[in-house]
Amino acid sequence: MRKPVHEDIVREGKCAQPAVCPLSRVRAGTVVCIKELATPLELRNRLREMGFCEEQKIKLLSREGNLICQVCNARLGISAELADGILVEPVPQRLKVA
Repeated sequence: MRKPVHEDIVREGKCAQPAVCPLSRVRAGTVVCIKELATPLELRNRLREMGFCEEQKIKLLSREGNLICQVCNARLGISAELADGILVEPVPQRLKVA
């Protein structure tokens, strides 16, 4: 009997499903697009004030301790618990032209 595959697992820095996954499950170095802020209203408003808005592209720089993200040319640190409520979608990497 096959084990069920969990669709929220991240593989090779990308969400296993084509839709969204929590920012806390993305590999460092990955550029993602925020799709939904699944946090209480006060936190949602504060995240938006800091630049974590829906459709905003961010880069996860580090996962050591707190998560360090590059948002609007600024580096911001958030807890993994808070990152659980930020649902993101990987941004396809563009091919570099030599």
